Amino acid sequence: MLLKIALPNKGRLSEEVRELLNDAGLEVRARGERALTASLGGEFEAIFVRAQDIPEFVADGAAHAGVTGWDLVNEAGRELEHLMDLEFGRCRLVVAAREESGITHANDVRDGMRVASCFPRLTQDYFARRGQRVTVVPVSGAAEIAPHLGIADIVVDLTSTGSTLKMNGLREVATVLESSARLVACQANVPEARRKLEELKLALGSVLAARGKRYLMANVPKDELPRVREVLPGLNGPTVVDVLDGGRFVAVHAVVPAKTIYRTVNALKTLGCEGILVTRIERLVA
Repeated sequence: MLLKIALPNKGRLSEEVRELLNDAGLEVRARGERALTASLGGEFEAIFVRAQDIPEFVADGAAHAGVTGWDLVNEAGRELEHLMDLEFGRCRLVVAAREESGITHANDVRDGMRVASCFPRLTQDYFARRGQRVTVVPVSGAAEIAPHLGIADIVVDLTSTGSTLKMNGLREVATVLESSARLVACQANVPEARRKLEELKLALGSVLAARGKRYLMANVPKDELPRVREVLPGLNGPTVVDVLDGGRFVAVHAVVPAKTIYRTVNALKTLGCEGILVTRIERLVA
């Protein structure tokens, strides 16, 4: 059974999901740059569509699963099975107002105000939950310009750093939704499809778990092992192996955070460790 996975056809999200799949051993093999389908390592078939259309494709069963932003999944409002957070494409859907508007909190939004957004469903639901009556102005892009043109009083738009909003004289006043790339599936999938999707989750999860980690090996003086254990906690503590003719040394292996590797190596050297080797990890299955 060849499962169909709907993937974004362009943009940063498309690039990052292809990289993740390739790292998981599911190489994207397309006949050309404009191909609408591709083989994924011979195990799955990719279909390339607009990111905003993926929830519909998956919910309707045109694809067994798909990868798209959590913001788009919620905006679509379709019943989907959430399989996993892929931990990239992070952004926030926020309420923003002009700096000079006097609006500094969502409570300052008055009934009757016009709100421009590419996410009319999420926008309407957000203010409805708060008991605020607003008029949603759907736009297809560049919502941040709407208050300057008099089209709307405030906007609900995506941001990752907030720099674009500030550049356009807007201030964040509330967060509607935290978003990232998600793997979602059709709720009507048969058992065999569910099994294969669990295998896909395991493969992708092992790559994500390995990111930001390094595998470290070092020859450690036996009498320094208690202090080395404090430096190298590892996943379940460091692995200690006898070294043939190692004398006073034993070999210690551990998985450590990449962001602390500089300090870790220096700490090991201070304890008299030798033969320190650090390498990247491609996949990590806990």
